[in-house]
This record gives sequence, C-alpha cells and structure tokens, in this order.
Amino acid sequence: MKSVAVEMGAQVYLDEGGEVVGAVRAVAPDHILVFIEGAGDFVVKGPGVRASHHGKVILDPENVDPQLVEAARHAHEHETE
Repeated sequence: MKSVAVEMGAQVYLDEGGEVVGAVRAVAPDHILVFIEGAGDFVVKGPGVRASHHGKVILDPENVDPQLVEAARHAHEHETE
C-alpha cells in the first residue's frame, strides 16, 4: 500500500499538467475530502490518489467515484471570462 502526504487546501487535478478541478477540504488517515467546483464534496480513498506534490493532488480516474470524474470534467463549464 502506497502512502502519500496530502495537505488541506491542495489543488486537485485529474491529470498531471491538466486543469485544476477542485481542492482538498479535509485529510483523514484513510481518505481525503475533495471539493469539485460546481459539484460539491467527494470522498477519495487512498488508491484514488495517484500523486501529491508541490501543493497538488493528482487523482487516478480509474480508482475514484465515476461521479467525481464526471463532475471534474465539467468543473469549469459555468465560468465566464
């Protein structure tokens, strides 16, 4: 089992180098709580975190709730320039 350090407030991404889709709202020993813009909070268990570095958390879309992935893909749809 891998262990990664995750900080509250870290930006959340689906892909390395991709667009920010949310932020870490809470950190627990067995999961993190991730806020996805426009969709709310989601629980992500350890396998759902691919990497964490430099204030970023990269999720593993194969190991998180499919609803989170769908919400993340639409996180910026309602933004205006």
